[in-house]
Amino acid sequence: MKALVYHGPGRRSWEERPDPQLVDATDAIVDIDTVTICGTDLHILKGDVAAVTDGRVLGHEAVGTVRAVGAAVTTVRPGDRVLVSCVTACGRCRFCREGMYGQCLGGGGWILGHLIDGTQAEQVRVPFADTSLYLLPASVDDEAAVMLADILPTSYEVGAINGRVGPGDTVAVVGTGPIGLSAILGCKLFSPGHVIAIDLAESRLEAAKQFGADITINPATHDAVAEVRALTEGLGADVVIEAVGVPETFELCTSLVRRGGHVANIGVHGVPAALHLEDLWDRNVTITTGLVDTWSTPRLLRLVASGQLPAHRFVTHHFDLGQMMDAYTTFESAADTGAIKVVLHNSR
Repeated sequence: MKALVYHGPGRRSWEERPDPQLVDATDAIVDIDTVTICGTDLHILKGDVAAVTDGRVLGHEAVGTVRAVGAAVTTVRPGDRVLVSCVTACGRCRFCREGMYGQCLGGGGWILGHLIDGTQAEQVRVPFADTSLYLLPASVDDEAAVMLADILPTSYEVGAINGRVGPGDTVAVVGTGPIGLSAILGCKLFSPGHVIAIDLAESRLEAAKQFGADITINPATHDAVAEVRALTEGLGADVVIEAVGVPETFELCTSLVRRGGHVANIGVHGVPAALHLEDLWDRNVTITTGLVDTWSTPRLLRLVASGQLPAHRFVTHHFDLGQMMDAYTTFESAADTGAIKVVLHNSR
């Protein structure tokens, strides 16, 4: 099969790899129909995720068709159309029993495209198929469904839920790439009073308006902290969501939040960020971090199926699976190309 393979920071190739095989009785082999590229993949290529080693097939988001299943698999069978989640769950360990599938101790968690070969290929082996694959209704097409593999549950759980967004809240989202735009959609489900989008790229701020932000701020031309305080009677935002993953944006978030507010970090950080406790220690601020657990995937799938969550809105560019290298170039040059999410289809 063909696959996108990581060969160290800044190096990737679309190359021939052996077809995956069933290893455990709980495995499934899935033929990839539709796949996308995540910002986390770009962090890997920058060298921010040291656990990803030379030779790893990247990718952790896909929709596909089950080709084969192990003897212990009971909930999916060959021919089923499924969502391949970014998080794999053994379903038995302490954390899985608590719904914290991202922290799975039984061999799951975020492993696809990280600790084992991932989805940016013609086929993928999915461990713990019964608890890691989701049957898809015919009413949800591939492009909408693939957004449920990572960005929608991540922004909902790690952003809106961890941040405790509530009706009437002022929410500031710092970074309006795909995960930030997804956070805006997730927050809108809780009827906030205002959603403020903060980004350096005007094209992304325009996209944020389309996704539901009612106020946009470019820190290159405006003082974001002063603007947010002016909008909140000098207090700061109730909830601030970090959706970039660099020290400057995390530190900005802690300056934007009001006393007693919440900072929800979604961004993938590859270098240390300063935690200014000399300013924060007496402000009753809650800072949360998290890897998505995907407990919300069935709920969000119902919202997409009913038309209440416009997942299609993310897709800006289409490619054939064999154009993986071109798709990466387009996605990593989003400031120039306007890419939000690129989707690749396997035309076979």
